Amino acid sequence: MQESNALFTSRRFLRLATWFEGSLIGVAYVIGWLASLDPLAHVDFGATAWLYGLAGTIPLLLLFALSYGFPYAGLREIKRFLVERLGPLLVDCRWYELIYLAALAGVCEELLFRGALQPWLERDWGWLGGWVFTNLIFALAHWITPLYGLLAGLTGAYLGWALDVAGERNLLIPMLIHGVYDFLAFLVVARSYRQSVTD
Repeated sequence: MQESNALFTSRRFLRLATWFEGSLIGVAYVIGWLASLDPLAHVDFGATAWLYGLAGTIPLLLLFALSYGFPYAGLREIKRFLVERLGPLLVDCRWYELIYLAALAGVCEELLFRGALQPWLERDWGWLGGWVFTNLIFALAHWITPLYGLLAGLTGAYLGWALDVAGERNLLIPMLIHGVYDFLAFLVVARSYRQSVTD
């Protein structure tokens, strides 16, 4: 019975994540329609983008590893939140479902924030203004605690910078960074939850 409840929770979580993240595609295209821009205008699947995207994940993972084990009260609160709230949902997912969730977040959120919002805001505010305002919105959208909001905003700023890091705008780079980072973070949170239950 417990296994079927876990399966139901996992399936429901996957459905809700699909619905929520998928709706961001609609929002991105509404913004694109209003601003007369194509959110997918700057996507190149060349080898350079894959290299930058995968290598670009490393700094975020190092910061995650440092902050995840750092004994600061605010960071411990974030870890506790992730393990207690997200852990039970992630631990019931199979590895390919975690890849799906991470890819969903990477593609849908980056399509909205870096594919639609940032280019739109850059029209009136220039590159710097578009970058700053996009990531303020990104921080607010990820607000769990003030510190988590700050960290999310800094992560968004990094992703916004990665959009142009190859010298030519390419949305695939922040999508890859976001997706790979989320997948590995999901694995860590699920493992932490497993350990907390067995201890």
